[in-house]
Amino acid sequence: MNPAATALRLYVSDECELCDRAIAVLAQARVPDFECIGIEGNAALQQRYGVRVPVLHDVSSDRELGWPFDADGVVRFLDALSNAT
Repeated sequence: MNPAATALRLYVSDECELCDRAIAVLAQARVPDFECIGIEGNAALQQRYGVRVPVLHDVSSDRELGWPFDADGVVRFLDALSNAT
């Protein structure tokens, strides 16, 4: 996996226990860099992700990993991204 080639965003909402758990899973999977994006106040993001958060999104491939996921699932997702490029 080439972390520099991957731009990851984790879409979250305020006071979301699942979102907090997702952040912990990403830490457990040793994801080197990702950006948390809150969907509140953005109608387009709320429409797309409102009932699905947390969602891990790879910007470069436009692929997504929806909750629930565990550390192994995140690693497989990232490996698939690096193998697709």
